[in-house]
Amino acid sequence: MKFKSNVLMQAASLAFGGAMLLGSGFAGAVTLRIANQGDAMSLDPHSLNESLQITLNENVYEPLIWRDKNFKLTPALATDWKATNPTTWRFNLRKGVQFHDGTPFTADDVIFSYERAKADGSDMKAYVGQIKEIKKINDHAIDIITNQPFPILPETFTHWDMMSKKWCEDNQATKPVDRRKGIENAASFRANGTGPYRVRERQPNVRTVFSRNGNYWGKVEGNVDEVVFTPIGNDSTRVAALLSGEVDVMEPVPVQDVERIKANSNLQVLQGPELRVIFLGMDQKRDELLFSNVKGKNPFKDVRVRKAFYQAIDIDTIKSRVMRGASTPIAQMITPQIRGYAPDLTKRLPYDVEAAKKLLADAGYPNGFELKMNCPNDRYVNDSEICQAVAANLARINVKVNLEAETKNNYFPKILSRNTSFYMLGWTSSTVDAHGMLYPIISTPGAGGRGQFNLGSYSNAKVDELTDKVGSETDDTKRSAMIAEAMKIHQDDVGHIPLHQQAINWSAKKNIQLVQWPDNGMPWKWITVK
Repeated sequence: MKFKSNVLMQAASLAFGGAMLLGSGFAGAVTLRIANQGDAMSLDPHSLNESLQITLNENVYEPLIWRDKNFKLTPALATDWKATNPTTWRFNLRKGVQFHDGTPFTADDVIFSYERAKADGSDMKAYVGQIKEIKKINDHAIDIITNQPFPILPETFTHWDMMSKKWCEDNQATKPVDRRKGIENAASFRANGTGPYRVRERQPNVRTVFSRNGNYWGKVEGNVDEVVFTPIGNDSTRVAALLSGEVDVMEPVPVQDVERIKANSNLQVLQGPELRVIFLGMDQKRDELLFSNVKGKNPFKDVRVRKAFYQAIDIDTIKSRVMRGASTPIAQMITPQIRGYAPDLTKRLPYDVEAAKKLLADAGYPNGFELKMNCPNDRYVNDSEICQAVAANLARINVKVNLEAETKNNYFPKILSRNTSFYMLGWTSSTVDAHGMLYPIISTPGAGGRGQFNLGSYSNAKVDELTDKVGSETDDTKRSAMIAEAMKIHQDDVGHIPLHQQAINWSAKKNIQLVQWPDNGMPWKWITVK
């Protein structure tokens, strides 16, 4: 079953001549030093659905289906797959694959990984939420039965990684790490995947060292033997490390430093549109808003308040001053590269302070109110600066925002447990399909990962109905119309406030060739140091 796709992929590369980077660890080894503003919160591939954590872990763990250099689906631990009837898919598994500890990969590991990914504490429920059961045919073949016809099933598997049943049982790691509750296990700090790199040393928030897996089943086209990943939270310090040659690859590049780095003859900046949408979420479920001076009421239950917040935000100034032009204001919760994007829904509500004040007054808040906003400061490009700008904008309509910007280690446990009233989040539809936004972000929270990241509990029964139909519809024209209808309802409800499509900003030495995926992924097996 196929859909038309308007995905505009930039499998961009940096390929330049230069001297060989001297390795460390053993003679002739090629070491790549990567710096990022944050760190993965865990090595458990089922614990957090967050882009950096996925990027790091998927150089160690692998899914059944992956993506190639052009971001198109390609076999990974499954060699092929096909729908044998509307609700059954046959997957043939790759033979001769071993986990890093030498244990063979079999169908039992797939079934175990399914049960683990849908368990309490997992952030990967949405990827397997359409599965009713998995039947083992033999050690290298399975049938996956879905709850209803679900033609985009293969697209949902690219971030569902396989874990070793035996290793998890031997190391008491059969359940996912639950960062909401502060629960850790062996999978937090150690890893046993099938991927091209192994974890050799893990010091959370200090550095993690990876070594090439000499028994990898696939082809490693690059020449990197060792990766040293170092989180450097301070933008100035991270840029200084790049300029001095202490690190070889850095992301993200702060937008204010892009031109300075471009001017350096030894460095190159790699940029492109990301599939991620940055947006604001609002608690629409509680009867009383958390962390607010409004007692006994929740202003966000009134669409006029949500609309007032939207119209108070000067998105063009955020683009020009905060993002230095490295963003595209957006009116939908998906980007133009995502299948199902509706060209007729591209107009944002106008920036209008007086209209916003009137909306607040009509809703019963002529003097505004006070509340707290949760924001990360080590995840997105200029994330805390965006939140500061939003807070300043809302002050113009007499809404006092107490901004709490903090690292992912503190931010995610709060918002994922819904201990928030107002927050900023970014989301990439990893399926490159609108269903990847409708199901986990816009649908009413429910079983099977539905609405798992709808942290403000926006709910509209018609949107839920359309989301189910979108999941099973095979006619592309009908499907696109359903998506547009659902997105229009969500827009009118102001279920979330979309801000902009983020741009990817990486920098690397000119002797480094790499592939930049539009979801901000960085596969190390394709990196070459010349």
